[in-house]
Amino acid sequence: MLNIRFATEADAPALLQIYSPYIEQTVVSFETKVPSLAEFAARISKVQKAWAWLVAEENGEICGYAYASSHRERPAYRWSVETSVYIQETYQRRGIAKALYSELFVRLSASGYCNAFAGIALPNEASIALHRDMGFEPIGVFKRVGRKFGQWQDVAWFQRQLRDIPLTSETDLELTISTVDSR
Repeated sequence: MLNIRFATEADAPALLQIYSPYIEQTVVSFETKVPSLAEFAARISKVQKAWAWLVAEENGEICGYAYASSHRERPAYRWSVETSVYIQETYQRRGIAKALYSELFVRLSASGYCNAFAGIALPNEASIALHRDMGFEPIGVFKRVGRKFGQWQDVAWFQRQLRDIPLTSETDLELTISTVDSR
């Protein structure tokens, strides 16, 4: 049975084990060096303070995760997020990414976020299909935007609307995040 819950810093070793092959062997992540365990745990903590980082467990084993973070730093962007999902190789194509994203979008919308964006390094038909199935629409391609493994990489950008309008104030956002966190 699949269980989806909030990530904690204690999950960092398992999550980093899932993420490392994406860094070392693919252009899915534009990171070029695996972060330290302490750095990765700090990322989880930072994300949990304002957005959401979820993990999926099957039979007690963490098999994937999804999170949202800031789309851009300037205040006018505060109602938009960037999303990512990573699944352990042996658990791929079982609907876990869809389950994680579905729960993530419910939580983000309840927190007042209006737009989700996802960047996908090309080619990656599986990720494009997932994002389209989850309601994302293509909005453009950044050509030759990243360089990894000695080659330029293009990134396709997708957008999904989470809700029409944001919450009315920053105070409302903080209260809503506290409520969502206590679920």
